[in-house]
Amino acid sequence: MRHQKKTIKLSRTAEHRKALLANQVCSLIAHQRIKTTLAKAKAVRPLAEKMVTFGKNGSLHARRMALSMLRQKNAVKKLFDEIAPRSADRNGGYTRIVKLGQRKSDSASMAFIEWVDAAQAIEEKEPKEKPAKKQKEAAPPPKEAAAPKAEEPKPKKRKWFGKKSEAAAK
Repeated sequence: MRHQKKTIKLSRTAEHRKALLANQVCSLIAHQRIKTTLAKAKAVRPLAEKMVTFGKNGSLHARRMALSMLRQKNAVKKLFDEIAPRSADRNGGYTRIVKLGQRKSDSASMAFIEWVDAAQAIEEKEPKEKPAKKQKEAAPPPKEAAAPKAEEPKPKKRKWFGKKSEAAAK
């Protein structure tokens, strides 16, 4: 029985799993939201929340602990300077997992994992307005339907042989 064993293994070796989760958290820090499988999102959540807790602490030791796990200086800098201060008044629950449904290729459950406070950061940015598309100045009027002429239909050609159909041969 697996009592007290909460590590999600993801069918990977320990080194591969640690690298995968560190890269996922760095992507989450950089992009504010990532699309991944549900199992990976559930595995990333505890590590991401632990990193935010380090960021809220803000000490040199906490920064070095985060750097030892994530291994990317720019991600740790953004975590400590931008993400952790947004979550200063929140006691845990920094991430949200939104289920998306099944992936077409292998039917794996997909999900978004995102920061709960990221909506405030996204709303602050003003959306860029796209220039209006140029409309055609002189659009031709629609043609009126002409009365159908009583012509015999042309015989169909067989595409795979290039011969006329039997009805046309008679």
